[in-house]
Amino acid sequence: MKNKMIFGFHAVTSRLRHEASSVEEIFVDATRQDGRMHDLIAAAKAVGVRVMPVDSARLDKIVGTRRHQGVIAFASQLSLARNLDELLDAVDGPPLLLILDGITDPHNLGACLRVADGVGAHAVIVPKDRAVGLNATAAKVASGAAETVPYITVTNLARTMRELKERDILLIGTTDDADKGLYEADFTGPAALVMGSEGEGMRRLTRETCDVLVGIPMFGSVESLNVSVASGVCLYEARRQRLAREA
Repeated sequence: MKNKMIFGFHAVTSRLRHEASSVEEIFVDATRQDGRMHDLIAAAKAVGVRVMPVDSARLDKIVGTRRHQGVIAFASQLSLARNLDELLDAVDGPPLLLILDGITDPHNLGACLRVADGVGAHAVIVPKDRAVGLNATAAKVASGAAETVPYITVTNLARTMRELKERDILLIGTTDDADKGLYEADFTGPAALVMGSEGEGMRRLTRETCDVLVGIPMFGSVESLNVSVASGVCLYEARRQRLAREA
């Protein structure tokens, strides 16, 4: 299996913590001698991962950007559930899923993964086409969530959504022109939150396949929220409802 590049302290530390055996080697900036770097090197050596000090120019060249924080790792792909049926069969309680349609910015994708992990969502589902993919930048922004949240890519998103309906999972889409508000939606049962791109929103077929369309109440001068912020608002409302039901 082809190795994957991971960079940034959060992403590399998280991989060492959760799946140290998957890390092949780590390259670090030889000039960086602060406590954070010492801790990472110590953690790597404790689990037998080779650490190679190199100059920062080499790190820049490997990543293609200077935003690596002086640490890059190469690791094998994790064996998180990649099959939706496998994942749903293993879920204990009502599933909570995040479906992203047309997200092309890796920073937005990484932030959405981070939110999904924070709220305890069971998976993030994306289409194979018209999506950025889980690249190194997205993994860095996710701050370790790329290692813990199943990221499932599907060939036909509308068909996958119909299959979720057959499992009695409610598809709740978000749009600015919805007749219902977010707080009117019922997330207490099996549910999937469907988010579109910040510019165009959900594609027509995605929108038509949703069971319910809701909008986030806006009280200021801006018309909409960034997709990762909107995902956080909606997913935490879902978690709030579920906690209230359990109380």
